[in-house]
Amino acid sequence: MSEEILINVTPVETRVALVENGMLQEAYIERTSRKGIVGNIYRGKVVRVLPGMEAAFVDIGLERAAFIHASDVSVPENGDGAAEESSRSVPDIRSLLREGQSLVVQVTKDPIGTKGARLTTQLSIPSRYLVFMPDASHIGVSQRIEDDNERSRLRTHIERCAEAMGDERGGYIIRTAAEGVPEEDLRADLEYLHRVLRSVNERAGTSPVPSVIYQDLPLFIRTVRDLVRSQTEKVRIDSRESHQRVMAFVEDFVTEIADMVEYYPGERPLFDLYSVEDEIQKALSRKVQLKSGGYVIIDQTEAMTTIDINTGAFVGHRNLEETIFKTNLEAARAISRQLRLRNLGGIIIIDFIDMEDSEHQRQVLRMLEKMLERDHARTKITGVSELGLVEMTRKRTTESLGQVLCEPCPICEGRGFLKTAETVCYEVFREIMRVNRAYDVGGYLVMASQKIVDRLLDEESDNVADLETFIDKTIRFQVEPFYSQEQYDVVLL
Repeated sequence: MSEEILINVTPVETRVALVENGMLQEAYIERTSRKGIVGNIYRGKVVRVLPGMEAAFVDIGLERAAFIHASDVSVPENGDGAAEESSRSVPDIRSLLREGQSLVVQVTKDPIGTKGARLTTQLSIPSRYLVFMPDASHIGVSQRIEDDNERSRLRTHIERCAEAMGDERGGYIIRTAAEGVPEEDLRADLEYLHRVLRSVNERAGTSPVPSVIYQDLPLFIRTVRDLVRSQTEKVRIDSRESHQRVMAFVEDFVTEIADMVEYYPGERPLFDLYSVEDEIQKALSRKVQLKSGGYVIIDQTEAMTTIDINTGAFVGHRNLEETIFKTNLEAARAISRQLRLRNLGGIIIIDFIDMEDSEHQRQVLRMLEKMLERDHARTKITGVSELGLVEMTRKRTTESLGQVLCEPCPICEGRGFLKTAETVCYEVFREIMRVNRAYDVGGYLVMASQKIVDRLLDEESDNVADLETFIDKTIRFQVEPFYSQEQYDVVLL
């Protein structure tokens, strides 16, 4: 499998596309005016403690106060196992935090929708090969490193390097990129992380409240640090300045990928060259067309994302069960890609077409699991429920692609549909009747959109005449070109 990473940088935004075998799989967007803050460390102030939720709100300088749960607050070790004991159950938030208290916190989830950022005091600082956790004491290894000997080698090296740091202890997670990396590179990575921590501690003691004391790298450098893998062939960047900054980072921390990174000077936009723009536009649609003729419908709500599969124009060749099986298999591949591309997270419910054969169910589920193995976000599939639904979760830390690029429609207010012209006309009739009972006037002027006025003067003309006779008053109409289909006013004359 060939993999390329495309980085498009402009003064207003940075966009990253992960392309596998010529097909867009993931897209990341960071805008200058609204950068993501996951990973940033702040010195904040507790503004409200909520015992009923075992949580607190913390002011870190954002528009909305951020949220921290008691389970995300570090409990200091007493040397007698008290911290370990308390970690088994959620402690009383009032024993951990008080209003007005200042504390150092890290963002684990961006503000999404109406919800503020999610925080933790359990800091973690990432680098190319490691994630450093100052408050932890264990060493973990990425599950994607499957070779037991390599896992043991890496753990031994990190233990040796950590011991050399003396009193500056902490926990580490060894990332997938560390596989096969020599000890001296791991040691350099570890020392870099400890330098960052010392800087954070110094700023935490002197910075005002609230303020940011550590910011993660910009998106185009994070991409090189986090997304480049063994199967990555090229990293193409269309900004000369950003390319130079990436190369400086690569020379300091990841010299082995220097040959992969190249500057793209072409006249044709980089994203157009790989049809990325078209794929991003398609990812904003509810409907995903399958090659067979079937299709998938994806609806994202605040509580969950629901996915429905239909055979559509696909009629198969052998029998109904085989047609359904092939459609579901193709849909499983498409869904795994759409989850990554749209960055959908939280609870996801998939309604595959009902299959009678249990072996077919197993194969479709296995296909979904296999395709999600390449996903950078953590996923968990619970299997097929009694109702025939596949329930799964996908870790959500940032807004989805649709939330970044779109906003709720001001006409339908996010419902996704409008009242029909017929419905609005009948609302107009009811409003005239209501006003007529309250006021004694000579007549009424109805101001509405072109479509509503046309219907009132055509299909509903008999009803308008009957209403005029009933209330014994004249009704006039006026087209307001800037009114939406649902908008109207009844003016007293």
